[in-house]
Amino acid sequence: MAVETPIPATQDGLYEQATAEFGNALGRLVRAYEADPDKQRDLFQEIHMALWCSFKVYQSRCSLRTWVYRVAHNAAAGHVIRQRRARSADFAALLTLDEVEAVPDPSDHDRLTTDRLALDRLTGLIRRLAPPDRQIILLYLEDMDAASIGEIAGLSAGAVRTKLHRIKELLARRFHGRRYDNSES
Repeated sequence: MAVETPIPATQDGLYEQATAEFGNALGRLVRAYEADPDKQRDLFQEIHMALWCSFKVYQSRCSLRTWVYRVAHNAAAGHVIRQRRARSADFAALLTLDEVEAVPDPSDHDRLTTDRLALDRLTGLIRRLAPPDRQIILLYLEDMDAASIGEIAGLSAGAVRTKLHRIKELLARRFHGRRYDNSES
């Protein structure tokens, strides 16, 4: 049975623990929310600042994991909204994703190139999602279950499952070049 380490009570201690445990996931979240490398660095700093500040009020009413994802996704959503306001014409239509296939054999360069292009295309589609839908699919891709996602997003597990289904269907259609058609459903 795994023994959980006690959460440090100080703001700095909580921040250090959170970044040690969830640093890689935060990096993936940033890359999924922002394509531009300079803006990725800015968003990464925003998220870390928001996390550190948030630990002033953290009272262990939810898990550290839930807290970190909630704060990070809220900071990222705020970033998207600010970017959207700054470039409102570029965001004519925000969409909603499908599962990413297993990583191929590293010696298969053609497959790696094809998969990299597909992943880049899928990431681009995810970036076009409205922030609430983007949050749900990114948490899903981090292997979180519907109940955990719901706790972070403020939705019921059933609502999360429904949204995930719709998001995955829409992204699959968009990925394969088909536009959404109400008559398909």
